[in-house]
Formats: sequence, structure tokens, C-alpha cells
Amino acid sequence: MRCPFCSAADTKVIDSRLVAEGDQVRRRRECLSCSERFTTYEGAELLLPRIIKQSGVREPFNEDKLRQGILRALEKRPVSSEQIEAMLSQIKRILQASGEREVPSRVLGEEVMRQLKAVDHVAFVRFASVYRSFQDLNEFRVEIERLAEEQLAPPEA
Repeated sequence: MRCPFCSAADTKVIDSRLVAEGDQVRRRRECLSCSERFTTYEGAELLLPRIIKQSGVREPFNEDKLRQGILRALEKRPVSSEQIEAMLSQIKRILQASGEREVPSRVLGEEVMRQLKAVDHVAFVRFASVYRSFQDLNEFRVEIERLAEEQLAPPEA
């Protein structure tokens, strides 16, 4: 692994631990040249379905694009990087488990919203407002009222 600070090729692993429900390994590394420390995440590379956009265009699943969307919704929210990685892993696991070669972007967007709703309601509303193209305050109000009703409703048995 190259050092991101000085580009030296020699780094050593200081600590390794499982994260994201055991689907990833988090490694703390130290550069042998400049002594800077950094973290890397390692996970298995598995085939994910292509995403069918609303326009009909098909494109490969892009984890970075998904991560950026989730990070944008979670900006300045109290959610740890481990929780974010766990969400990403769960979403990818669901896509893989579908067994489909192509998945509509709507399915992916709904799953992201489901994951965000479980972690942070503010991030959920932020993401939903962009994903569902809220046009005015009333649409925000309706979604927030729906969230409030879900919180008050007794859990299903």
C-alpha cells in the first residue's frame, strides 16, 4: 500500500479489525519512510447489478456515487463512519442478494432511504427531498408528519 502523504511503497499494518458487520477490514497503517499514519478499508469485490436510470440509461453500480449521496445527506449529522460503511455494505448485500443483473435506480434509492431512516431522520428527509424532488414546504411537512406518525405508532408484532 502506497503512503498517501509521501507516496513511499513501504507501509506496515499497525492494527486490523473487522467493521461493517464483518464485511470489511479496517487497517491502521504507518509509513516506514515519513512515519505518517493512515487508515485503509479492505473488502471483497463482488459483482453488483447494473443500475437502470429513470431515463432508461444503464450504468455500472458506482459505490463512490452512492457514498457521496449518503455523505451529502449525513453532512454535519452525528453518524459514525462505521455506521456509514455498514449502510453501504447492507445496500450492496441487498443488491447482490436480488440476483438480478440490472436493477432500477428506484429500488436503490428506496433502499438508501430505508437505511437512512433507520439511522438519522434528518438525513432521511434531506435525501428524500432530493430523490423525490420536493417542490415546496408542504411536501417536506407531509414527509416529516409521516415520520412522526411512524415514531408514535406501536411496533408491529
